[in-house]
Amino acid sequence: MTATRPRARRRALTGGLATLGLSVGMIMSTGAGPASAATWPTPSGSQGVSATISVSGVRDGGMIRYYGTGGLASGGQEEGQDPIFRLADGATLRNVVIGYPGADGIHCMGSCTLENVWWEDVGEDAATFRGGTSAVYTVRGGGAKKAADKVFQHNGGGTVNISNFAVQEFKTLYRSCGDCSTQYTRRVNLNTIEVTGTGSTARIVGINTNRNDVATLRGITILNDAGRKVVPCQKYNNNTAVGTGPDSTNCLYSTSDITYR
Repeated sequence: MTATRPRARRRALTGGLATLGLSVGMIMSTGAGPASAATWPTPSGSQGVSATISVSGVRDGGMIRYYGTGGLASGGQEEGQDPIFRLADGATLRNVVIGYPGADGIHCMGSCTLENVWWEDVGEDAATFRGGTSAVYTVRGGGAKKAADKVFQHNGGGTVNISNFAVQEFKTLYRSCGDCSTQYTRRVNLNTIEVTGTGSTARIVGINTNRNDVATLRGITILNDAGRKVVPCQKYNNNTAVGTGPDSTNCLYSTSDITYR
């Protein structure tokens, strides 16, 4: 892939966020502004990655686009690919664009924070969460598109919190692993999520009721889905689908939490 010519960081973000009425400072400093499928940021430059980048502490990417080269450049859906970034327990990655090829995106080996991270073309997965039962994974701001399968894969234990996030051209936004060698009871909380439908079946979350998983959905806006093809909460027994819809145990939301536009 040919690298794009670097641009000024502030100029790149301003154009992408203008239609939202958000300041660059809001999204850069806190990632708290609501993402939108229509307002993707322009990267400030591009950098090829041939070997996984390890992150501990805080890494601010300055809105550079990172993409796979060499062994990270297959661009396919093969299982077992290495990630572009591997985050140690407690690490934060912010202000990053992951382009194509995206390999296996980001691996969080424990608690982590992904703030204002954008996936232009999801590889095997956008991010995989691998920590233990007390891990907390926070995804704040950003967005993902072109996910042939899953965006967020929860293989470890703990809780995933996703807020102010936009997703489009996807099959499943969040999936609790159905066949991992070590299984857990997992939780996922979604708040202020913009989903763009494609006219084919897609799932916002997929959880394992036989593992007592719990998904909480609040402030979900679904665009371009007149046929109601987007399933807010898909229930599984491991990998066998067993139903959909809200309940008082596993899929915690009501019809008022879902808005169609």
